[in-house]
Amino acid sequence: MNKNRIILRAVEPNDIDLIFKWENDQDLWHLSQTLIPFSRFDIEQYVMSADKDIFAVKQLRLIIHDTEENKSVGCIDIFDFDPKNRRAGLGILIEKSEQKKGYASEALDQVIEYSFDTLNLHQLYCNIEVDNTVSLELFRKKEFLEIGIKKDWNLRQGEYIDELILQRINYSK
Repeated sequence: MNKNRIILRAVEPNDIDLIFKWENDQDLWHLSQTLIPFSRFDIEQYVMSADKDIFAVKQLRLIIHDTEENKSVGCIDIFDFDPKNRRAGLGILIEKSEQKKGYASEALDQVIEYSFDTLNLHQLYCNIEVDNTVSLELFRKKEFLEIGIKKDWNLRQGEYIDELILQRINYSK
């Protein structure tokens, strides 16, 4: 497997159908606090404004694109971008059929480097449900440390799920 088989690229108009599918996946709504489906028009409007600067909109979605297979396999989000305190949150989504192929790990490596070297961030954090062992293992391998727990945080199928907060601080700057 080529270590640099992916690129993180900006959202483009041809991503509308894929983003529409992801945002309307009801299995993921509990993570994004979504309660109603997004219209295709909403997604089109989002994509058409996705070229705004991260310093202006405080978030950035990047598409994870496999250059060998020439297909988009997921996205990685930088959110709650706070340039004053030099921190941001991260979230990753990989197509179900593309999971466990190393895409999330490679994308996370690239976005950590971008966040620390280009955006000059001091810290990154993520929120992961306690039973999402695959994501917890991934972020821990990338030197994210567990710093807290939000009890009964997400309601999923009638049960409350705890959510962990993980953080990686860039001590090199």
